[in-house]
Amino acid sequence: MLTLKLLREQPEFVVERLAVKNFDAKEIVEKILKIDEERRATQAALDSNFSEQNKVAKSIGALMKEGKKEEAEEAKKIVAELKTVSSELSVKLEELNNKQQESLVQLPNLPYKDVPLGKGAEDNVVVKEGGKKSTLPPNAKPHWELAKDLNIIDFDLGVKLTGAGFPLYVGKGAKIQRALISYFLDRNTKAGYTEVQPPLVVNENSAFATGQLPDKGEQMYYIGLDNFYLIPTAEVPVTNIYRDVILQKKDFPIKMTAYTQCFRREAGSYGKDVRGLNRLHQFDKVEIVQLSLPENSYKALDEMVEHVESLVKELGLPYRILKLCGGDMSFTSALTYDFEVYSEAQGRWLEVSSVSNFETFQANRLKLRYKDAEGKTQFAHTLNGSSLALPRILAALLEDNQLEDGRIKVPECLRPFTGFDYID
Repeated sequence: MLTLKLLREQPEFVVERLAVKNFDAKEIVEKILKIDEERRATQAALDSNFSEQNKVAKSIGALMKEGKKEEAEEAKKIVAELKTVSSELSVKLEELNNKQQESLVQLPNLPYKDVPLGKGAEDNVVVKEGGKKSTLPPNAKPHWELAKDLNIIDFDLGVKLTGAGFPLYVGKGAKIQRALISYFLDRNTKAGYTEVQPPLVVNENSAFATGQLPDKGEQMYYIGLDNFYLIPTAEVPVTNIYRDVILQKKDFPIKMTAYTQCFRREAGSYGKDVRGLNRLHQFDKVEIVQLSLPENSYKALDEMVEHVESLVKELGLPYRILKLCGGDMSFTSALTYDFEVYSEAQGRWLEVSSVSNFETFQANRLKLRYKDAEGKTQFAHTLNGSSLALPRILAALLEDNQLEDGRIKVPECLRPFTGFDYID
């Protein structure tokens, strides 16, 4: 959430920067500032009222001691009238605070200074490519056919048990899922991330604090009876560990990693691009989260990008890294890099990770702060990235490592975790 201080001091700058995200903020910013002016005037009137109440109330005792009963009674009436006015002002102030908050949460985060201009994915900028594309056998198949032939993923049984987008992993399919999770977690912890295992459901405050609510409420699975949400990513519970916390400079950086199942409704998703593992409602993902001092956060972002790249490299997959344009960025991000791996069998790039810096946007909602060198309280910066999301990684591994005899070669880095070299 953007701060009122920023909106008051640089409203034109906010409108200009949000235009990079193709978001017209002029009307909302003007509305917020108008409400803020009225709110501050109301607060000043309320403070003045309380001051006058205290002054008159204190005089009553003195008047009684002096025997001025009539004047004391008049003072009591004045206090009663002031209390009525203060009650009305308090109600008005609460209404203005709510209106201001409702408008503030409609504003996305400001994009970082070098975010490319653009309207959608076609305008993202490729900043790096790596790996070597596979030479597939003439009888190469997409992963959903391979999964059926090898009996490692049962999409039909997943539909029977739950519905589309909830696959059932079987035998070596389940084993390689577990291998990927262990491999990613081990690599993350070796890189200095502390492993945590968070809940898979969160309350409304947690979903709001990281920006899922109200922006992405329709994409989340909601448990109405308890007012809980199934998590769409481990970012939500892990970042919220530090909600309402004040840290010291010496505490940074804070680096955490977690494996969770993730749940996304993905309403309206259909067509060939969502076949098989390409887009699921329930999927496994390993996440990395960093809390950083503002002056170090973009260095931290670069380190996170390098770390995720090292994972993709070790898996032997062809990949590219994209800097997202303003029109393709998330509501909460200041700068995002996407990782895509190439599926030779499908003939297209598959997104497997987003690594983002949110600057103070989430921290403002989280009330995540630290004491600077002067003892002043400042907002920290938050960052997160997928390291990695399993479904499309597994899809690319199956497709790019298939052999002419129908077997799938397991990447060497996974073999200590699987216990086998081939899926057959």
